[in-house]
Amino acid sequence: MAPDFTASINLTKFVPYKINALNKLKIINDPVYGFISIKTSLIFDLIEHPYFQRLRYIKQVGMAHLVYPGALHTRFHHALGVMHLMQLAIEHLQSKGQEITSEEAEASCIAILLHDIGHGPFSHALEHSLVKGLAHEKISRLFIDRLNQDFGGKLDLALQIFNNQYHKKFFFQLICGQLDLDRLDYLNRDSFFSGVTEGTVSSDRIIKLLNVKDGNLVVEEKGIYSVEKFLIARRLMYWQVYLHKTALAGEQLLVKILKRARELAERGTELFASPALKHFLYQDIHGDEFTVDSEHLSFFSQLDDHDIMGTIKVWQQHNDFVLRTLCTFLITRKLYKVEISNEAPDQTKIEELKAHIISSLKISEKEASYFIFTDSVNNRAYNNTGSGSINILRKNGDIEDITIVSDTSSLEALSIDVTKYFLCYTKI
Repeated sequence: MAPDFTASINLTKFVPYKINALNKLKIINDPVYGFISIKTSLIFDLIEHPYFQRLRYIKQVGMAHLVYPGALHTRFHHALGVMHLMQLAIEHLQSKGQEITSEEAEASCIAILLHDIGHGPFSHALEHSLVKGLAHEKISRLFIDRLNQDFGGKLDLALQIFNNQYHKKFFFQLICGQLDLDRLDYLNRDSFFSGVTEGTVSSDRIIKLLNVKDGNLVVEEKGIYSVEKFLIARRLMYWQVYLHKTALAGEQLLVKILKRARELAERGTELFASPALKHFLYQDIHGDEFTVDSEHLSFFSQLDDHDIMGTIKVWQQHNDFVLRTLCTFLITRKLYKVEISNEAPDQTKIEELKAHIISSLKISEKEASYFIFTDSVNNRAYNNTGSGSINILRKNGDIEDITIVSDTSSLEALSIDVTKYFLCYTKI
């Protein structure tokens, strides 16, 4: 039997702040872009909402700070950044004669502002660890649905754009595509905070060269080289930051800690945790069970990085050897040794390492799976299939894919899915 806990957390019902609307037109000093303007009262109220404020306590790049100490920026930073880029994109498209109403401009800014509101602790690192079969995109959609209820339907148009149901498709393509504002911001922002300069891209130039042709987003021909730089930067950032072996080691350690905690919880072992984290540890919840009015969404809205790290600090004293050891490893940065290669690791070497770990730690073969394991990672900088491809508007009016018009042969290689294998094991 799981231990009894009665803590109850309800979805936060938003109550509009009773202040003069003019006081909501704020500016925010952003280290990447300078001043960012909050241009409407509705956007200000959404930023003030607890769902959005939660993003202050969720790191943008998971465990990358273990290798790049400056990479401690948050989803909150990123969300404000993409909203700023959307404002710039709207202004430039309007200057080129594209008809965009004030309602559409506000709705598109809201849609991209809230696009990551469903991220859980440590962003992608724990996306499938707490709830099976649940991606952050679905939770974002549920949160926006809930906010729309609380705001009396004022987010109807933003929801249409977010769900790609609005007839002007270029709005959705600005939010989600192979050359979207989301990627333009996170490359520059992650590059800035990590210090990895290879990720810097010309976001301002790319935005100025965006246009709309037949209802779809295109890049004018003179922007080809900027787009090439963007794709190459994305590939380099994945290998140097997002999939860096030290960041990977930290994320894998975090995943294994929660896996062990779930295993103990299923046995009915008492575990310290916040009410929100305990809700997911002691229940086998599938993504299909999440709805806009479910208690699961309510508890999820209370989760952030602090729940995880505060709990892990306490678990260092737990009487379970595996959980205690893994937590101590993470807190003291004693990470897995990671070996990455283009081919699957040698099985003989794995068995030898496993035998050594079992003997040294005096653990069972099953428990050894927490201290030595293999997996793989994928990196595809550009997906040139489907509607999300990057289209170049030629001077003669023709539209062609970037890989066709580019004279850089390496772009074709960027559209290939590269798989690398890794072996993780505890250094003893």
